[in-house]
Order: sequence, then C-alpha cells, then structure tokens
Amino acid sequence: MIDNWMDVLRTCNVAPGKKMDPVSKWLVIVRACVFSMTFLSALLGGILAALDGSFPFGRWLLVLVGLLLAHAANNMVNDLFDVREGVDTADYPRAAYAPHPLLDGLVSQNTLIAAILICNIIDLAIALYLTRLCGWPVMAFAVGGLLMSVFYVAPPLKLKQRGLGELAIFLIWGPLMIGGTYYVLTGKVPGHIWIASIPYGLAVTTALMGKHLDKEEKDEAKGVKTLPVVLGRERAKRTTQLMVWTFYLVIVGLTAAGGLPWPALLALLSIPRATRFLITLSQPMPATPQEAFSLAEDAIPRDLKERFDPTLSADEFPLWPLWYVVWAVWWVRLAGGWLVAGLIAQAVLQLF
Repeated sequence: MIDNWMDVLRTCNVAPGKKMDPVSKWLVIVRACVFSMTFLSALLGGILAALDGSFPFGRWLLVLVGLLLAHAANNMVNDLFDVREGVDTADYPRAAYAPHPLLDGLVSQNTLIAAILICNIIDLAIALYLTRLCGWPVMAFAVGGLLMSVFYVAPPLKLKQRGLGELAIFLIWGPLMIGGTYYVLTGKVPGHIWIASIPYGLAVTTALMGKHLDKEEKDEAKGVKTLPVVLGRERAKRTTQLMVWTFYLVIVGLTAAGGLPWPALLALLSIPRATRFLITLSQPMPATPQEAFSLAEDAIPRDLKERFDPTLSADEFPLWPLWYVVWAVWWVRLAGGWLVAGLIAQAVLQLF
C-alpha cells in the first residue's frame, strides 16, 4: 500500500496492474500529487515569520492543515462543477491523465459533496480559532481564498472560463497563502513580505499555465477561455517563460534590496531545470506518450522509468496526455525547495 501511496503522490495514479486501496483512492480524489505546492507556500510564510523572530509551531501546523484541506476541497470542487458544467467528459484530458472521482465512479456525487463539506467545516473551525487568537484579518484571508477557489469554476463568475483563473491561482498560492501564514505567526504583513510572495506565486501559476497549454485545443472547443486560449498558444508559452524568469529576477532584486536574506539566492541553483522547462516550452508538444518518454527519459526517476514500456497504450502512461505541466511542476518543486532551503539556512545562521 505504501508503494501505491508514493505512486499517487508522484504521478496522480496507481501503477498499472496494482489494486487501488482506500487511502490511495482518496489521495487520487483530492489530487494529493500537487499538495507539495501548498506545503511550500505554508513553509515559505512560516520561515519568513521565523526570520522576523516569531514562529509558534502550533499555529503554523494549524495553518498547514487548513491550507492542505482547502487545497483538497478546491480540487474536489473543480471536478464537481466541471462535470456539472459539461467540461469534464470522457474525451477530455482530465479524464485521461488520472482517474476522475465522478467519471470513473470512484465516489458518488453526494459522497464528493460530503467530503467537500467536511474539509470546509474543519477549515472553518481552524479559521475561527485562529481569528480569536490573531484577529479578524485571518478570516479575511480565509474567506478571500475560499471565494476565489470556489468561483474558479463555479457560476456565476467561472474565473477559469474568463481568462482570470491564472490570476486567482497566483493570488491564492502567493499573497494569500504566504502572507496569510506570516500574519497568523506575527500579527502583521509588512510590504516586503507581500513582494516576497510574488516569486513563488508566479511559479505555481506556471504549472497552471502548463496544464492549460496541454488542454488548449480541447478548452477552445468547449468554450473554456483559459489564458492560453485567450492569448493563443505561442503567446501563452512566451508569457509562461516570462513568469519563470521573473521568479529569479524578483528574488535577486529583493535580495539586493534587503527584502530577502542572501541565502535565498540558493534558488538560482534551480536554473538548469528552469532552462529545461523553458526549452520544452519553445518546442511543440509530442504527439504520443512514447515520443514524450523518449524526450524526457533522462529526467524520469529510475523507479518510475521501470514502469514505462513502449507497448503500453496511451491511457496506461502516467500523466499522459499532460506534458508542459509535468515539466512545470518538476521545476516548481525544485525552485521552491531551494528557496526554502536558503531561508532555512539564514534561520540557522541567525540562531548562531
């Protein structure tokens, strides 16, 4: 079962031929494979607070749990409304790269709604408790994130379908998560923290841009106006590349201005992987999973590489037909990890 869980966390799928246990099923339903992005946002907010002299671990842990539950609820809400609105169908990429909670019959619609409600009820309890401890801005952060995540797909706003979904994701994973975590731990959010939340918010947005690039043709056919549909494929690719470089430029600028400590420059160690992502964005998407495997073979971890077989059909390849988003997430994890490592290094230096 542990092997199953690790497979799901890395690929959003249980390996072909393996039975899906109950824990794996719910990890698939909530798309736990992308929770690392939320964990890094919470970690960045927490370490920035620690560098400014405040890190009550109990509060940070509550924030982390609340954010992960909010992310899980958000993913389930997306699947629920995309099915109801006719976006997620059997021939749509969402049903191909990983099992869909409703289309693949993992749970009933009522069970999915119940799970969403449970996550939000627990989040409400956490928000109320932290509001009592830290003040009303906690609830403002929580409600702002909830509204943007729900109306990302839900009517009447449907931000994803109006070219505004990418902006919502930037605000949630950047200023709201990082700034909100910092506020809970310190009781304030100075200007340099808002700016410091920009790089990682942009990094997470590149992952969404990659995903929407992968689905651009299907989205356009369904009238879903994601930013790549609005801009066009080539402009969207260049915009995504600009986001990657802005990540580094803001970190260097903040470090030079004193808004971030100099060890934050460890994030620059992820530039080789960023370069690989940028090159991928400049190239057309492969036509088959076998072609994708040949292009990415040197970047696939050995234990996952053993699962690839040229004779597999497209629906047996992990994450296919996603392509650009895979490279984006691969970069985001490393870039965010090195940024966190740099801030932790500074925290250790301050202790001594």
